[in-house]
Formats: sequence, C-alpha cells, structure tokens
Amino acid sequence: MKNLQTNITPANRVASVKEYYFSVKLREVAKLNAEGRNIISLAIGGPDRPPHQSVIDTLCTEVAKPDAHGYQPYVGLPALRQAFAKWYKTYYNVDLNPDNEIQPLIGSKEGILHTTLTFVNPGDGVLVPNPGYPTYTSVSRLAEAEIFTYDLTEEGGWEPDFDALEQLPLEKIKLMWVNYPHMPTGKCASRELFARLVEFGKKHNIVIVNDNPYSFILNDKPLSILSTPGAKDIAIEMNSLSKSHNMPGWRMAMIAANPQFIQWILKVKSNIDSGQFKPMMLAASKALECGSDWYEELNSTYASRRLIAEEIMNVLGCHFDPAQRGLFLWGRIPDEYEGSEQLADRILYEANVFITPGFIFGSNGNRYIRISLCATQEKMLEALNRIKKLMNV
Repeated sequence: MKNLQTNITPANRVASVKEYYFSVKLREVAKLNAEGRNIISLAIGGPDRPPHQSVIDTLCTEVAKPDAHGYQPYVGLPALRQAFAKWYKTYYNVDLNPDNEIQPLIGSKEGILHTTLTFVNPGDGVLVPNPGYPTYTSVSRLAEAEIFTYDLTEEGGWEPDFDALEQLPLEKIKLMWVNYPHMPTGKCASRELFARLVEFGKKHNIVIVNDNPYSFILNDKPLSILSTPGAKDIAIEMNSLSKSHNMPGWRMAMIAANPQFIQWILKVKSNIDSGQFKPMMLAASKALECGSDWYEELNSTYASRRLIAEEIMNVLGCHFDPAQRGLFLWGRIPDEYEGSEQLADRILYEANVFITPGFIFGSNGNRYIRISLCATQEKMLEALNRIKKLMNV
C-alpha cells in the first residue's frame, strides 16, 4: 500500500511533555535483559508482594457471581466509600462522610489529572515541588497551566520556604501540590507544617492537595492534612492502596475533600471514565479491614530491606538521613560525580543494577539517587554484592 503524505500534527500539549522516564528506561532495561545481563531493579516503587489472602479470596468469590460484570456507579460502591471512611477514622482520626466527602479513583495518578482539570484553567498557576513526583508537572503542562516550582532542599528540611512562596504571583495560582511523607526524600510532615499549608491556602485562595500514599510504610504515625482544623475548607487529600496494601496493579485509590470539591471533581471524572470493577471494589473494601498486624508484618519486611539499601548507599559513598520514611531510600551522591545520572548509569551498565537518578524529580534532585525497597531480600543482597565488586569494597 502506498504511504500517504499528510500534514497532520499532534496538539501542542503533546510537545509540552516527554515520555515518562521509567517508560523509556524500562525498555532499555528489557533490551539489556534480552542480551543476558540479568538486571536487578531497585528503581520502581511497585510492591513485589501480594495483598492479604482475604483480599484475593474476596476477589475470586465475587468475580464468579453472575451480577459482577456490569457497569458500576461513578461514585463507587457505598461499601468501598464506607471502608475508606472507617480507615481514615481509625488510622488518621479524620471524620469523612462516605456519601459526599470521598470519591474512589482508578489510581492516584488519575486523581492528579481530574483535580487539575477541575481547578485550573489554561494559563492559571500551579505550585509544584522540586524535587517531586514528575506527574504533577506533566499533568499541569497538559492542562496548559503555568508551572511555578517551589524549592525543597536538604538544608531546608525538605519543607517549603513560605517566605519565598510569598514572593510569587499568588493571585494567579490556583493549586499547590504537596506530598508527605514526601517522595522521593522520605520526609514526613509535622502537624505544624500541615497547619501552615492550610493557613497559606486559605490566605491566598489556593487549593492545597496532599498526595499521601506512603504514610504506612516504615512509619508508625500516619498523618493526614485533613486532621488539621479547618483543612477541609481548602485542602484535598489523595490516598491509595498501591503501597499500603500491595495492590499497585489494582488501581484502587481515593480522594477526600469537602462535598463541593468532591462534586466538582466528579463532574470532570464522570466525563472521562466509568466506575471500577465491582469485585475489585469489594476486595479493596476487605483490604481496608486489615488490622495493625498487617502493617506490622509489611514493615518488618521493608525494615530488613531498608538495612541492605542503607549498606548500598554506604558502599557508594552516599549520605542519607536515617529518619526517612516510605518505600525508598534517598541519598546524596559523592562530589566526584557530575550528577545523579552519571552514577546511576555506571551502576546499571557496570554492575547490572538499576537505581533511580534523582534528576528526574527536578533540578534539586540532581545530586541524589533513590533506591527502592520493592525487591526481595535475596535480590537486594545480590545487588549489594555486585556494587561492592564494582566499587572494590
């Protein structure tokens, strides 16, 4: 068939973003593996263990029922919203009305898009942390917003500098992304920080969104921004079962806010996707019933892996804060390296271990690397041995 010549070009927003780093790099890792390199990945934050057995059993039971396969409510099953509300009350001491203050999501990444489209017009400003989750930036670009990055630094305790924020054109900024416990640095928020963020949002009519999927990982004091007095007036929180319940592929998450915010978000969401699969929602409800023993066992595994990650950092000559929480270990690289990509690529190509260079999270991450705890202890020990050999330790 003859090739057709056309003048078709994509929308401008396509040129405003790049393909996600891991989407590109994982193809390269797959190619290296096809060549027999046997790369050990300590890069992705995808839990490698299964959910609780009762969650799997619930899914298997429900999926066999003849009424399980139809369209479901855009607002999710009442049982799922009620389970989320009980979870928030039990572990965060936050009261949420399951009828109008909770909206289930097909993953938090989806929620970032819906929230941005709900509150941001083209040309409006969005505050994005540097370093921070790259999707905050890419979705803002897709929405044709103006991005204002705010610095998070090790010297500043990985917290916003409110004096610096006050110098920005805040009258045009509509949305501020925060993420505590912070990815990639592992910094936890204090109640004082959340109170300052709520005060800042109210003062300038800026919606504060806390992305909170890591609060149960190696952290015995989960904290929600919605526990701050008056937070519901201006703040939104997203949460997920991906990390806390080993369910990343299930795409089970939620967003919580005041009823007006939830209604607006639902207007956007209901025009983009439909309700989730009923058996998965019922299984997710079961997951949210897991008691403290589930989190204790989960964290016992991550604590063992964390010790190996710390040893890897030490072998590489990297400095890290032992108070970090979450699914990763963040470390400052030695001065001899030009940047994080140089060190990460050396480890990939010479030791066959894939770690994440911090530059992908913003310029303030360029002197850091990130190690994921989502690999078995055996694989992490093998990675450690490979790196020791490379570094002649």
